[in-house]
Amino acid sequence: MPDALTRYRSVLPADGEWEPVDSGESEAAVFRAGDGSRYAKCVTENAAAELTQERDRSEWLCARGISGPRPLEWRENADAACLVTKVVPGVPADRVSAEALAAAWESISDAVHRLHELPTDTCPFERGVTTMFAKAQDVVARGAVNTEFLPEEQLDTPPAVLLARLAAQVDRWVARESVESVVCHGDLCLPNIVLDPDTRSVTGFLDLGRLGVADPYVDIALLLANSRETWPDERWALDADRRFAERYGIDLDAERQRFYLHLDPLTWG
Repeated sequence: MPDALTRYRSVLPADGEWEPVDSGESEAAVFRAGDGSRYAKCVTENAAAELTQERDRSEWLCARGISGPRPLEWRENADAACLVTKVVPGVPADRVSAEALAAAWESISDAVHRLHELPTDTCPFERGVTTMFAKAQDVVARGAVNTEFLPEEQLDTPPAVLLARLAAQVDRWVARESVESVVCHGDLCLPNIVLDPDTRSVTGFLDLGRLGVADPYVDIALLLANSRETWPDERWALDADRRFAERYGIDLDAERQRFYLHLDPLTWG
């Protein structure tokens, strides 16, 4: 079987050397230009539509003054597609120490708030409860749930049972979403937040394929849960939750957090 570079050579730009990057959960192949200025994300033809969605969302967000991987080039043939983007300078937030993340926490909170302040009526993309629950139904029906994404306490529970528990709550959260929705990143985990290693400020967001209008807790729940993997103990985690809530300007809703944390793992597959 050919390696990734050989497989996608036909859609990679010819004006430079490309090095494979081993990171992220996506099945896409990611390459970095030899001069460090660009990334190229390549997929097979059956995933081209999904990559197109990421391209369109990235273009939309960058046009609104929020930094992300700005699309530079789109290449496609009968076998594959390739999105070439400008590098967001810095280091992903999952690669810094707990102390560095704590120092960046106000900047992260502010960046999320700025994203959520974008007018929803200008955003053509949607990531609401109804859409994502339907996606979860499809993933569960195909037996494609990635159990590595499930909370530890749910590992022994069949995905169909987990989905049924969420189904009973969907109408409630659809109603809440109808009166409180924002432009969400959609996959706001630490690897998708880039920091300046010197100033500890946010330089941009990555992987925008799920960006769309949704309940703000789509982002908030995932960010706070994912950051717990960096904090050394519960005291740090509780302090981070408090600091985020104060900076963002909300009282955290544990039920909403729990619902979206349990829905998200069922939508990947």
